[in-house]
Amino acid sequence: MNANANEPVKLRKRKTRTGLYSLYLDTYANGKRTYEYLRLYLVPEKTREDKRKNKETIQLAEAIRAKRVIEYHEGRYGFDTSEQDKVLLFDYFKAQMERQKRKTAYCWSGSLQYIMRYERRRNITFAEVTPEWVKGFKDYIEGQELSQNSKAIYFDKLRACINKAYREGIITDNPLKRVGSIKHEESKREYLTIEEVQRLVATECDSEVVKRAFLFSCLTGLRKSDIMQLQWGDVHKEGDYTRITFRQQKTGGQEYLDITPEARELMGEERGAEELVFDSFPAVSTISAVINVWTARAGIRKHITFHSARHTFATMMLTLGTDLYTVSKLLGHRDIKTTEIYAKIVDKGKQEAVARIPSILGKEE
Repeated sequence: MNANANEPVKLRKRKTRTGLYSLYLDTYANGKRTYEYLRLYLVPEKTREDKRKNKETIQLAEAIRAKRVIEYHEGRYGFDTSEQDKVLLFDYFKAQMERQKRKTAYCWSGSLQYIMRYERRRNITFAEVTPEWVKGFKDYIEGQELSQNSKAIYFDKLRACINKAYREGIITDNPLKRVGSIKHEESKREYLTIEEVQRLVATECDSEVVKRAFLFSCLTGLRKSDIMQLQWGDVHKEGDYTRITFRQQKTGGQEYLDITPEARELMGEERGAEELVFDSFPAVSTISAVINVWTARAGIRKHITFHSARHTFATMMLTLGTDLYTVSKLLGHRDIKTTEIYAKIVDKGKQEAVARIPSILGKEE
């Protein structure tokens, strides 16, 4: 907290669910990072007594930190970085969870709940996280009444935690080497046909900005999060094309995307560089309801969400003959395997092969 930036051991704190602040040491030595949770807590300072107690707690924590620094300097090359019998699994897991973005933090929290049901000891250390223990949790989570993907996601979070602990030198033998992962189930990707998109164009929507943004996504493949953050300063004229440059909210990758004249038309009149292209969005919680009413008016009986527009763009590109690599780049996918899922949806080769099957019922074409 007040340690010298060059010191290998730093005192840090993190807020707990009870409102207290847990103090821990963050040590970086020999290229490895470890954490030591001190089981010392700061309380919200509402009274002078609270301030006094916190001051004493910090002094104690600083004394422990100073001792660790001395240990480091006295044995610089022999500093013990094997912390598996010291670091508590749940404390370390919570520390990783608090570093996640809001969307993924929900998955980490769900995983933690099931790990805590499986393991009743709250003081379990990484030394006790053996292959047998991990396999036991895998069997436990697979036996729960959850969707296949939820089981896979919750187990993945534990795997991510263990792998990070291994990379940081907290454990010297990774127990995951002998335990396989849980396979994810391929989810259905709902999309619209070109004819259905045209019907939506001709159908009234209760939110003009949702309609324009959804159709814009159908023509560009952009996610809702990226569309909502798009500013006029991100829009550029490149010869006969309009190009948008943006950083993906999900992956953080910098993207450059040329768009069609119709997509540019949906953006409306250009304004100041820092103004949003699609402003005045309704509350996120109501966007799905707006789309449900809109698609129902258009006579579309599919379960369409805003993200279905991105699926629509991908399937439309493949249907029109665009190669998989180009579609992958247009969607900003890091791994082409993600794009290959759409190729299963629109497999023109299979359709053409089936169409060539001759009549066996003796009917005229």
